[in-house]
Amino acid sequence: MSVVINIDRLMGRIFELGKIGALAGGGCKRLALTPEDAAGRALVTDWFHALGLEVHRDVIGNTWAIRPDSTGRTDGAPVVMGSHIDTVGTGGLYDGVLGVLGGLEVIESLNDAGIETERPIAVAFFTNEEGARFAPDMMGSGVIQGQLDLDEMLATIGIDGITVGAALDAIGARGNEPVGALAPAAYLELHIEQGPVLEAEGLAIGVVTGVQGISWTEFVIEGASAHAGTTPMTMRRDAGMVAAAIALEARAIARDFGPPQVATVGRMEFAPDLVNVVPERATLTVDLRHTDETVLQQAQARLFARAEELAAQEHCTLARRRLARFEPVNFDPDLVEQVAQSATRLNLSYRRMPSGAGHDAQMFAPNCPSGMIFVPSRDGISHNITEFTAPEQIVPGVTLLAEVALARAGYAQNQG
Repeated sequence: MSVVINIDRLMGRIFELGKIGALAGGGCKRLALTPEDAAGRALVTDWFHALGLEVHRDVIGNTWAIRPDSTGRTDGAPVVMGSHIDTVGTGGLYDGVLGVLGGLEVIESLNDAGIETERPIAVAFFTNEEGARFAPDMMGSGVIQGQLDLDEMLATIGIDGITVGAALDAIGARGNEPVGALAPAAYLELHIEQGPVLEAEGLAIGVVTGVQGISWTEFVIEGASAHAGTTPMTMRRDAGMVAAAIALEARAIARDFGPPQVATVGRMEFAPDLVNVVPERATLTVDLRHTDETVLQQAQARLFARAEELAAQEHCTLARRRLARFEPVNFDPDLVEQVAQSATRLNLSYRRMPSGAGHDAQMFAPNCPSGMIFVPSRDGISHNITEFTAPEQIVPGVTLLAEVALARAGYAQNQG
């Protein structure tokens, strides 16, 4: 049985949530556990309550809402649809949000059609998926799926010097449900692709086969500040030069290893950060990703060894800190096949593809059947205020999500 999606209702919610933390020129900024995130949480939770869903929140702020099964019970293992509503500093309207509000639209559309299910169905949003304020990313889902330690995550210090625990309490987001309270029968995540492939190939759907591995490392180089005009080049301990060379090495690794290896230096800071002073301290981050764990380990080992060598050559000291490390994940083959077959039944063009970005779904994958659905991103742009997916591209994704969720939850035959 197909579910009819009310795209105007869904888009209205996307735009209303996008007003919270809105940025000039479009997009929004709702860093995890900030007042803006609190306002977004409150709005989405109000929508949960308005549909009469049973709302839960756990000790790290993950929030989910359950639609009962055909007998009115909510205590069975639910089919969970979800994602996140926190953003990066220059976020768009769709990243994460589509998975949450698309899931909510599925539930309301089931209500509209009077469709009951054998299993409960739930929609959820997870804390600090982006990792923009607190590292690592996928924090909330990682904790509840046993891949990250709760106490360690609560003690994590963000870019503004605040811990996760303090930030949770500051906005009243810490709930009472324990770790592991949400135990899905299956997990489904609808998401924008955040890349250019679907648009370039004119396809409606990405059937996601898994998520590539991620290695985030912070390097801190200590040298000595010196006068930029009077200190000979051969007598410098230039921390900034070492940082720049590490950045170039990251790019060389991506080039030498070839696709799908990628490498990004997303943050670099110098001290004292003056035009005429040799930097005495430099901090940078390197993000390495690959679909093969062995290759990712090789890329990481090369980066670390070269960083040590560069620091020694400049007579600087080097310290490194792991910010995040996740191995590649393959999604449940049966669920991947179910998504593909459902796309075929709905006459939706698709391709199977891995995800280049990390998602909450990868945290659920070891513990329950998990899968993802991609819809196109205009020009492949995301984490940007111009991020956009047209309503007519969203409808197929939400319709497919509804069909797969309904199939997993079981259509109750004793109705109407």
